[in-house]
Amino acid sequence: MRILLPLLVAFSCLSGQIMEKQNKLLWDGTDWANVSDRVDGNPEMTFRVKSAYLGGILDGRLYYYLKAWGEKQAFADSLYGDRIDYMTRRETIRQLDRFYKDPLMDYVPVVSAMIIVHMQAEQAPKKVVDRYVEQTKYWINQITLDMQSRGMHKLLKEKQERNTKRNP
Repeated sequence: MRILLPLLVAFSCLSGQIMEKQNKLLWDGTDWANVSDRVDGNPEMTFRVKSAYLGGILDGRLYYYLKAWGEKQAFADSLYGDRIDYMTRRETIRQLDRFYKDPLMDYVPVVSAMIIVHMQAEQAPKKVVDRYVEQTKYWINQITLDMQSRGMHKLLKEKQERNTKRNP
């Protein structure tokens, strides 16, 4: 029962986001900030939903790392070399909350923000962090423009067709 309640809350929050923003591909700072509103400001539920979301990111990342590792270990290690488990879940949430206080970071996807706050915690050089932020903003803007001009359904269909051709 303890696990069921957070899962139900997370599901309702996520489904509300999906219905609200049809052309949204990734959670970003606006979604992150809205979690508290969705649970009526309850700090425990806010933590649970954010923690569940981060758990999903980490689970998905591990799945794709293992999938890539099965094909080519060196490639997987280079692709997923960023450490995003350096801090505790609670500290990661606290740092993401701080990160998203800057309105210029609102549209940075949470998965990228996780990497950024971990780079900062590991005291990566500011130039490296700033470059990563620039690259993140560039690719998310490109994806957003592509979705607006061609539509998300068409983009996902094209991606699926490319993957089918590569992996028959």
